[in-house]
Amino acid sequence: MDKVVDTPAEAVADIADGSSIAVGGFGVVGVPEFLIRAIRDQGTTDLEVISNNAGVDGRGLGVLLADHRLRRIIASYVGENKEFARQYLSGELEVELTPQGTLAEKLRAGGAGIPAFYTVTGAGTQVAEGGMPWKYDSEGNVIKESPAKDTRVFDTFGEEQQYVLEESLAPDYALVRAAIGDRHGNLVFHSSARNFNPPAAQAGRITIAEVEKLVEPGEIDPDQVHVPGVFVHRVVPLTPEQVADKPIEKRTLRPTPESA
Repeated sequence: MDKVVDTPAEAVADIADGSSIAVGGFGVVGVPEFLIRAIRDQGTTDLEVISNNAGVDGRGLGVLLADHRLRRIIASYVGENKEFARQYLSGELEVELTPQGTLAEKLRAGGAGIPAFYTVTGAGTQVAEGGMPWKYDSEGNVIKESPAKDTRVFDTFGEEQQYVLEESLAPDYALVRAAIGDRHGNLVFHSSARNFNPPAAQAGRITIAEVEKLVEPGEIDPDQVHVPGVFVHRVVPLTPEQVADKPIEKRTLRPTPESA
């Protein structure tokens, strides 16, 4: 089945207001920039987004934050986006902070059809006990907190330890960016872009991939496929100009030595 769609706009046209979307990427690496921009351009709003981080100002999810298109974010790390912090603290955005490994497993398990799982991460903290601020009002008062989660003691490796029950995630859509993809939707990711793109791709009920290099079926060695095409519903090939549009999150240079 040929899953290629000509443009990002066509690929995201059915994403409606209020949808839940898993978004791949790690920092500014492997972020589906052009699918995100297409969502912004078509005016979709009131979105719940699941992502490792909230983008940076002007890139990634930052473009949706800037236009106030996001209602809720489930994320692990949000420290590089000033607009995110402003909206969260002023009561404009609901935020569910989730440990990074737990977030990855919530997505992976959702894609595998596993509704929930136990993990030791977060046991004995507010992650398990509840009370983490999810939403503030405009005066800085907490108006919505995380609920307490079920816990259970297991004997693991001869030692009893408390575990936390985490519910899996299966959003309406997933947006990912792959280095290579074929017309059947088989995807290959490069380096740290592989951190969250594969579990996001597997979790979405409808998964849309923008790919830097489109190849024909059979050109990817099956042993190199990171996400099989069965998980992917639409493939959008990027132009050379779009592929080259890659930001550097933080540029650090050595001081120029003084001339002798």
